[in-house]
Amino acid sequence: MIRLSDRLTAIAEQIPAGARVADIGSDHALLPVYLIQAGKAARAVAGEVNTGPFRAAKRQVESAGLASQIDVRLGDGLQVVQPGEVDAVAIAGMGGGLIRDILHAGRDRLSGVKRLVLQPNVGEELVRYWLAENGWFLSAERILEEDGLTYEILTADRVEQAAEKNLALYAKREVGGRTISSSALYKLGPYLLEERSGAYMAKWQRELAKRKAVVKQMERAASPEAAERKERLLKEIDELEEALSC
Repeated sequence: MIRLSDRLTAIAEQIPAGARVADIGSDHALLPVYLIQAGKAARAVAGEVNTGPFRAAKRQVESAGLASQIDVRLGDGLQVVQPGEVDAVAIAGMGGGLIRDILHAGRDRLSGVKRLVLQPNVGEELVRYWLAENGWFLSAERILEEDGLTYEILTADRVEQAAEKNLALYAKREVGGRTISSSALYKLGPYLLEERSGAYMAKWQRELAKRKAVVKQMERAASPEAAERKERLLKEIDELEEALSC
């Protein structure tokens, strides 16, 4: 059986048993091959927009003898699947803005999909906002470190009363006399903030240090635009520090 990285293993763990799964941006089709070999997925589609990774994925699938169960398709985002063809979709290893754009452009192809497993490298809050605005409920989050990098994995499901559940999930709250705003919850992740693992706190200490460094650089800028951006950053830093200290 093919061996996966810790990151891909964590993604695989979120795919429901017996699913028909599409892996968008599949690269070498490692995830679909593993899911079929492990008996976790019934069928899979490996989608790639670039010809090099598309050919590499085809070779991987053929060498595993799984061409009858995994379709490797060349195409842009979710255009590689038809509505109702799959019930789980994985999109991993790209920016949150790109994942959001792929989901939005292919939202008509999500008919019948019950679960999304998404791993943005950056811009996780963009994905959380899109999910909430488009009727998906964020049901789980996980953070892990591998090879010096930190990854967040977001799992979203189609559920009844998703709008009401999202309102409750991201509602402003008071904890220990401090306020956690809705915008902070979208940035920090509601489940991850509650768990506060070592990897999570280390990530946000780095992120806050980056923001403070930008503020320091901007102290030398005299334009009104720079002053406005500095003010926004200072407000964001205060908001995040308050939430993380609750």
